[in-house]
Amino acid sequence: MVTVVFGARGNVARHVAAGLVARGEQVRPTSRTPYAANPFPGAEMVAADLERPETLSAALDGADRVFLYAKPAGIDGFVAAARSAGVRQVVLLSSGAVLGDTSEHNPIGRTHSAVESAIVESGLEWTFLRPGMFATNALWWWQHSIRTQGLAYATDPESRTAPIHEKDLAALAVTALTEPGHHGQAYPVWGVEALTLRQQVRRIAEAIDREIAFEVVSVDEARARLSETMPAYGIEPVLAGWAAGAAHPPNVSSIVEEVTGRPGQPFAQWAKDHANDFR
Repeated sequence: MVTVVFGARGNVARHVAAGLVARGEQVRPTSRTPYAANPFPGAEMVAADLERPETLSAALDGADRVFLYAKPAGIDGFVAAARSAGVRQVVLLSSGAVLGDTSEHNPIGRTHSAVESAIVESGLEWTFLRPGMFATNALWWWQHSIRTQGLAYATDPESRTAPIHEKDLAALAVTALTEPGHHGQAYPVWGVEALTLRQQVRRIAEAIDREIAFEVVSVDEARARLSETMPAYGIEPVLAGWAAGAAHPPNVSSIVEEVTGRPGQPFAQWAKDHANDFR
């Protein structure tokens, strides 16, 4: 059976593809630019772009399973191509935002909910991964300021989040793609521990063996700094997440261990894995 992994150079998908290869599965990683270096020996990288439906038929030809990220603009074309190709199963990287308000005030929740609905209605077998805060968000927030100034910032250093290691999401996806019992499951995925933003910065400092100062800034100043390092659509959810973490303890989860049989990875491990990104 062939498993197509969309966006295989992405933070999560590259670990999905690597995990499937390690299990001896036939993997077809895709990229919008497949002619760059292929990080998956023995697996041919093919061209596919969810916003260009004409690229999907060839990528899905003969495939049985798919790992997909949520791309609302391309979901109808994907569903049509997947059904035509005889795809049986889709594991979707969705968002925990679908669990809350999905009105016009929550564009992330609204768009991911639309993708989930299209897949449910397609008749394909499905599993949804609904993560909360990604640990990789710390790269958007602090990579540049830590590398250039030895400085991190936030509106409240005691705000708590439960960051998820991208390898944990990949492990869930690999399990859902290769083991029975996950059809129709929508897994909310939170990190294994709640940490203050100050504690997260301390973990990064330990990983790079370097002191990092912490600056408390206003909401407007945080918004301005975030606008220099991350997409505009993500800024308000980040600020809202920081505000929520200052008021209430975040959800934590053991779902990774329950589904995969191995414990989820703490933020300290994520910081070690990404130490070079902050040096």
